[in-house]
Amino acid sequence: MSAAFYQDEVKFFVAVDCIILGFNNKELNVLLHRRKFEPVKGEWSLMGGFVKSGENINDAASRVLTECTGIGSLFMEQVGAYGEVARDSGERVISIAYYALVNIDDFNLDLLKQYDAKWTKLNDLPDLIFDHNKMIVDTMAKLKRKAITRPVGFNLLPEKFTLPQLQTLYEAIFQTPLDKRNFRKKLNLMDILEKLDEKDKKSSKRGAFYYMLNKEKYGKLLSDNVG
Repeated sequence: MSAAFYQDEVKFFVAVDCIILGFNNKELNVLLHRRKFEPVKGEWSLMGGFVKSGENINDAASRVLTECTGIGSLFMEQVGAYGEVARDSGERVISIAYYALVNIDDFNLDLLKQYDAKWTKLNDLPDLIFDHNKMIVDTMAKLKRKAITRPVGFNLLPEKFTLPQLQTLYEAIFQTPLDKRNFRKKLNLMDILEKLDEKDKKSSKRGAFYYMLNKEKYGKLLSDNVG
């Protein structure tokens, strides 16, 4: 039996909350669900859960993401820790927030019904429980900072995509139009895309060439820009 070294200290709950972002109809969406238990039962919330015994916080976030999306091995990154004393009206809970990028086409639609969940446009968010709105604001600020210096967001796109689709994604991240010439110049400098012979002709008769991400070059570029 281990000694109770911290028996006189107060015990807290530790949770993870997941900002799950999807890209649809030229807009970023966040996955929200109706909370199923008290306090604030029935209110809109991010996906989340408590860290279980013997589980580290990364494993807890990965578990929640897989359970809520039906997709394994999702890209995720920690946003930060949220520990205001009265942030949760039920108990003293410290939450670690993570964001994940999901291609909505890969999402298990049956899970929407199971979790009473829905995709909500980033610009149409309701008032969420506790500090969940702030978590989303902090996530977008982090994503914008990263997008300035490195490629991001490819997890939101299908395997084959056009440059207009990619630019639209970045415009959704930055919430502003981007100059086409400058955007493509930066892409060329990154040298991470492979042009295909196939064209997407749904948007115009001339069509736009499809591209694929060179994952080897992408991985190297990310490792060179860690920080």
